Amino acid sequence: MSSRSSRYPRLLAAFAVLGLLAACDKDKDVEPPAELVEFKESIKVQRVWNLSLGGADDVMRVGLAPAADAERVYAAGFDGEVVAVQAATGKTLWRTKTRTQLTGGPGVGAGLVVVGGVNGEVIALDQASGERRWSAQLGGEVLSAPAVAADAVIVRTVAGQLVGLSHDDGRQIWREDQQIPRLTLRGVASPVVAGNAAICGFDNGRVLSVATRNGEVFWEQLVSPARGRTELERLVDIDSAVKISGQDIFVAGFQGRVAMLALDSGQSWWSREVSSHRGLDVDDERVYISNAEGEVLALRRRSGVDLWKQSGLRMRRLSAPAVLGKHVAVADFEGYVHWLDVETGAFVARSKTGGRISNAPVVVGDLVVFQDDEGRVTALRPR
Repeated sequence: MSSRSSRYPRLLAAFAVLGLLAACDKDKDVEPPAELVEFKESIKVQRVWNLSLGGADDVMRVGLAPAADAERVYAAGFDGEVVAVQAATGKTLWRTKTRTQLTGGPGVGAGLVVVGGVNGEVIALDQASGERRWSAQLGGEVLSAPAVAADAVIVRTVAGQLVGLSHDDGRQIWREDQQIPRLTLRGVASPVVAGNAAICGFDNGRVLSVATRNGEVFWEQLVSPARGRTELERLVDIDSAVKISGQDIFVAGFQGRVAMLALDSGQSWWSREVSSHRGLDVDDERVYISNAEGEVLALRRRSGVDLWKQSGLRMRRLSAPAVLGKHVAVADFEGYVHWLDVETGAFVARSKTGGRISNAPVVVGDLVVFQDDEGRVTALRPR
């Protein structure tokens, strides 16, 4: 039902899937998005800075989300611009026009800022200056941020490939292929680097750990087995990046499970039946998840036991959550950012940024940075 050689059939199929999932029984009314209820805010949220980059067409879901190091925030727009700003002030340090429609990234590390394009082009820029270092052509659209390890740039394509590229010139040094279903959601997980390993989820419900140097598979774990008789029922995409904390990996899949895995072996310590294609965040005590119904869940980190659930945002198409201190922030399809108490899940504040926010925010210092689907980037500070 979907094509891997052209983005448009895949795009149409993916959004047909989402429509069918939302209204699979024509005799039932589709649940509308929850109306936002007024409440007394207990914290203040400061808008520290914002900037604007080009956005994608309304129907496209692209994998453009801000990235950060200790002092800078990097962002890319669909129209091809990549920008680096000071995290504390938003001052522009450099801005580069790639002249490519960008759909994935940026990924940052080892002196590089790497983005991916709609036609499978991968572009590496110098992290300090924004100057182009190299470009490479892959066999499939790049819909997530590449990961930059000490010895390779790792890129995930829509065709089920995990590819290692040379830092120096972008030449391919290894490739791992996963068989993916004929029908999948639009979107792919970003690889994540931990030491000498790159860990990534796939549309077949599996998580893979490979050596960044040569692509050797360390382990493979089936997190979300496909069930059901129809292709719709058997969708088990892992479309969000795993979270690595210490020696633990946390992963969430659509129509599948949230699970905690061992970083060294992939062994599953616990799993829960939760559907999410946006992702999760973790702190020392809890795992926070935006589920497919628009609820925010908190689970106990060590056991997966329920701690609380916030249902006041049902069907509002939430982003992945971001935890910062005593608060967890999650954005919705109207550009509102909702701040919850980490202990109870109660609302403590609400902010308005721009338009729909589909991709994960990033925490840098005492800021949470969001990028909406129209390319506006906003840094917020809770007080």
